[in-house]
This record gives sequence, structure tokens and C-alpha cells, in this order.
Amino acid sequence: MELIELKANVRTGRKKGPARRLRVDGKMPAVLYGPGTETLALSINAGDLEKAIKSRSGSQVFFNLVIDGGAVGNKTAMIKDLQTHPVSRGMLHADFYEIAMDRKIRAMAPVTVTGKSIGVEEGGMVQIIRRELEVLCYPNKMPEEIVIDITGMDMGDSIHIEDIPVEEDVEFPHDTNFTVLTILSARAEEEEVVEEEEELEEDAETTDEADEEAE
Repeated sequence: MELIELKANVRTGRKKGPARRLRVDGKMPAVLYGPGTETLALSINAGDLEKAIKSRSGSQVFFNLVIDGGAVGNKTAMIKDLQTHPVSRGMLHADFYEIAMDRKIRAMAPVTVTGKSIGVEEGGMVQIIRRELEVLCYPNKMPEEIVIDITGMDMGDSIHIEDIPVEEDVEFPHDTNFTVLTILSARAEEEEVVEEEEELEEDAETTDEADEEAE
């Protein structure tokens, strides 16, 4: 389990004005919370957080928050929620969740495919339905990725959540045995393309009718 050090400052102003001034200075508002922990308002450097997230390539990031301006000290945490601007995609606000090594957490792990299936060699295609899976585990057991071996899979075969082996103390907290990936046949791919073309044609006809009514 790798901890990325991230400096943070205790924040007093929680209104929109102070938050805007933080962003002008290259910082962003954040909060830290967790079981038995009083919610703490923080400010962090947006560039440092973005760099840390990109360094993990989609894997769950764990932080050592070095908090200045209070008697809290350092805190081990993970990002629970990250708000971004709908247009610029710039980060606006981060929610950090304090974690403990003896307490299980829920986090997302990316799905990675390995091997070459029989169905793909015969012209089929791998369709990944769930590119991330939620896991329940201790922080030091958090998998960087969920590797699925598709060797031996034929067209029409699927992998469900219950088919994926995981290490001890790692589990999938799901009640439904949903499909994670499947091997599509060449015919199924063609049917999907035809359906998309038909939908585009229908949309175009609807637009033409609307234009005629407007005239």
C-alpha cells in the first residue's frame, strides 16, 4: 500500500467567496471525515492532487495528509468524492475519508483483461461491461486492478462477478451476480451497428418532420 504525501491546511471560511479565492490561488476546498472523526474543512493544492491521481493510472489512491494549522496531525485517507467543473473538468472540491489499517473500506478497482480467447481469434470481440468493480477489503489488501483471464472463452461466453477469483480478505460487496464482460460474436457486432444506423435514421426523420412543422 503506497501512501502519497499531500499537504493540507485547516480552512475556516466555508462560503463561496473564500472558496473562489482559493481556486484563484491554485488551491481548492476539501473536507476530511470518517467514523469517530469530526469533519474537518481543509484547503489543498489542486495541482498536487491532480498529479497524485494521474500517477496511479485509475487505481485507488491513498494519501498521507500532512495537515497544517491545527492539532490534528497527519491523517491516512482516500478520496471518497471529487467534484469537477462540467465544462473545464477542473477539480472543484474533494471529500477525503479517513481510513484505518484494521477497518475494511469500499473502493473501486479497474478491470484489466489478459489472454486471447478462442472467440476473439475467430472474429469476435471482447465487450467490457464493467470497467471498474467495487471491492471490500483492508487498505493494505486493496488490489491495484482486477485481472480477468479470457483464455479459453468462446463467442457468447461471459464472466460474471462470482466467476472472478480474489485474494483472501478481499470480496465483492454485491448481491447480484452481474455480467462483467462477454465475448460478442461477429453477427452480434453487425446487429449493433445496424441498430445504431437505424436509430440515426429515425432521429434524422424526426428532425426533418419537426422542421417541416415549424415551416
